Amino acid sequence: MPINNRIAEFHEEMTAWRRELHRHPETAYEEHWTSAFIAEKLESFGIEVHRGLAGTGVVGTLKGNGEGGAIGLRADIDALDITEQTGLDYASENPGKMHACGHDGHTTMLLGAAKYLAETRNFSGTVQFIFQPAEENEGGGKRMVEEGLFEKFPVDSVWGMHNWPGMPVGTVAVCAGAMMAAYDMFELDIKGVGGHGAMPHLGIDPILVSAQVVTALQSIASRNVDPMDAVVVSVTKIHGGDAYNVIPGMVQLAGTTRSFRPEVRDMIEPRMKQIIDGVCAGFGATAELRYEKRYPPTVNSEAESEMAANVAERLVGGEKVVRDPTPSMGGEDFAFMLEKKPGCYIWMGNGGGGEGKMLHNAGYDFNDEALPWGASYWSQLVEDRLLRAG
Repeated sequence: MPINNRIAEFHEEMTAWRRELHRHPETAYEEHWTSAFIAEKLESFGIEVHRGLAGTGVVGTLKGNGEGGAIGLRADIDALDITEQTGLDYASENPGKMHACGHDGHTTMLLGAAKYLAETRNFSGTVQFIFQPAEENEGGGKRMVEEGLFEKFPVDSVWGMHNWPGMPVGTVAVCAGAMMAAYDMFELDIKGVGGHGAMPHLGIDPILVSAQVVTALQSIASRNVDPMDAVVVSVTKIHGGDAYNVIPGMVQLAGTTRSFRPEVRDMIEPRMKQIIDGVCAGFGATAELRYEKRYPPTVNSEAESEMAANVAERLVGGEKVVRDPTPSMGGEDFAFMLEKKPGCYIWMGNGGGGEGKMLHNAGYDFNDEALPWGASYWSQLVEDRLLRAG
């Protein structure tokens, strides 16, 4: 089964949608233009539209030919706080905002599937097209669930995808179990005693202490976790000092941790605190750690993963479906939906992957050649999952 012929016919139209979305990136819970664009398209297809869940979320409801089950398809719609540097003629028109993760492509692929399925209705039951805000850091998926997503729009299963630069267009990666890691974050204040840079013995230098803390935290991965498990502790921000000759009184650090198994995840925070307090005590400094658990791991259910793989094999060919991908340490708040419903999250090849073309890079742009592949996958998944009666 190659790309759906009807979807291939409106590939150019999908490309125009995607580039219009790319021009108007909006970040978490500010996706007002984006949600209006999505709602207008769904309504034009004859799909019932519901707005306002999680603020800027949109859900489209489409009923097929006959009674049957219900399936949820989810796309994320938000952008990132990045200044675009692509030089494209459809580059971001919103300063400091950019679709650098391909959510414009995800949204477009789901709109393409919605258009096709609304035309054909070659299924029985109900499709819920879930357009979720605030995937980047702010937990829009969790908020949608908390505000009654699955009570208001019941489904038997829920499905997601992400474009994956570095995998050729027309390839798919899927497996049962964890695809993405748990995502947590931390902030740390290290307090010393400021003073003259030429007289460090009269103070307690928090910059020196912070350097020791950053190094010591790496022992969590190297010495506290089974080598067969995966964990990341990354300090990504260090702020301290204002002058060349002044030792500051405080340094602020922040970062993220990633893990898969609950036991490992639960160990990280207390171990960080032990290390930080111990290092600081050795220098006479003090510390305050703020730790927040954000997204759980994204875990695919077995039966749905097998179905996704089978649909993908029919679409792209068995040799182009990777059934044993190495899970990513990236986080994904689709995990909150998978905690409530069985389902599957796949990676869809987006080509490229060279310098300036990876996710969250100011030079990244979604590959429009992937649009009909994603829309065809969604559409075939619905038709297979919700077989038409008779």
